[in-house]
Amino acid sequence: MQYDLIVIGAGPGGYVAAIRAAQLGLKTAVIERAEVGGTCLNRGCIPTKTLMHSANLYRELGEAAKMGINVTGANADFKAMHARKAQVVEQLRSGVAQLLKGNGIDVIEGTAAFTSAEAITVNGETCTAKNFIVATGSKPFVPPIPGADLPGVVTSDEMLDTDSCDFNELVIIGGGVIGVEMASVYNGIDRKVTVIEALDRILANMDREISQNLTMIMKKRGVAVNTASTVTGITAEGGKLTCTFERKGQTESVSADGVLICVGRRAVTEGLNPEAAGIELERERIKVNENYQTSVPNIYAIGDVTGGIQLAHAAEAQGIAAVEHICGVTRTVDPSLVPGCVYTSPEIATVGITADEAKQQGKAVITGKYIMSGNGKSIIENEERGFIKLVFDAESEKLIGAQLMCGRATDMIGELVTAISAGLTKTQMALALHPHPTFCEGITEAVHAADGHSIHTMPPRKR
Repeated sequence: MQYDLIVIGAGPGGYVAAIRAAQLGLKTAVIERAEVGGTCLNRGCIPTKTLMHSANLYRELGEAAKMGINVTGANADFKAMHARKAQVVEQLRSGVAQLLKGNGIDVIEGTAAFTSAEAITVNGETCTAKNFIVATGSKPFVPPIPGADLPGVVTSDEMLDTDSCDFNELVIIGGGVIGVEMASVYNGIDRKVTVIEALDRILANMDREISQNLTMIMKKRGVAVNTASTVTGITAEGGKLTCTFERKGQTESVSADGVLICVGRRAVTEGLNPEAAGIELERERIKVNENYQTSVPNIYAIGDVTGGIQLAHAAEAQGIAAVEHICGVTRTVDPSLVPGCVYTSPEIATVGITADEAKQQGKAVITGKYIMSGNGKSIIENEERGFIKLVFDAESEKLIGAQLMCGRATDMIGELVTAISAGLTKTQMALALHPHPTFCEGITEAVHAADGHSIHTMPPRKR
């Protein structure tokens, strides 16, 4: 079968690219060896957030009881949580399948392998295309820790794919996004959680204040957070797993029913046979240029397989950009401005650069920060201490970065992505009126704080 475009992988990057290609008139096929929707939909973003929603509901019932509100039947049902997760996943997966069908895209089940730069084989048959997009995604990386293959030691794939991980005590190796989100799920349903992170703080790639604030909140809720700690081994005895780690020259250990390893992900290229097409790899990742072309001009690669930012919306934007380059049309999306979201409680969302990063770049900035403890909606919803921090270029006064840690942060960040992409200044942003009571009122307060006149912030004491 001959196509204008074959997309290998039906994850968020792949199926979005295929739909955009169909919209632009290309005869398109998608090849997927597992389920449409990829990791994000089936073993990543959607399952995690569904479980977190259930855990947060349970936590809110507990908070309501503490406030004297009569609550009955407040028991966390792990199997019910996973049943709800499965329902959500199936509904969205079915929706993706319908979208592909509705756009006239051929969906081929199987594993694709290149035989040349113009052809692949799948299920023993050959398909050819003028262009290809590789969107094969990534899989959890398991470091060579002794005992990592023991029963009860799992990756996020197993953790999210089954309801058998009903651990009363859980050790999480890795304090990145997956680690802190899964810590929030299990802590939210009253399970004992220990996080072990090799770096000096959790969420180390985010604003330092976010890391510090989340650590404080997690510890307050009973999560043990061990940073600057290196895991040396896992052993099993008496139905328990013991995780041993080194911290400050001392050997420590913690026992639990289960251990989750989430220290990163690696690109999936197994079986793809990229050498046959002449595709250049770098540490298993596919190298691409600014247009997402590989070393072979008619073959593109997007998403996790390229080793860049591993986020569904980043892959989607890259897929659209790649297709538009193939078709020679003006790019309709900016894949370089990628918001990052963490669905803990409170939520975390960032975009652009931090004040510290600006300083490292020698860029002068103006920062506006609003503490959300004075925000009416935060008080109503019993939110933990949070903040909104905006970073403006000192010369142009344009917004260049935003860091949010508060209720609905992952929804509000979209407004700030738009502000940065549109080049809005703090004066222009101050003109926008936000409704009351809402979390987004904090954006206005943070804008005004950049000029020192936030209405709902106590002025500094006069000496």
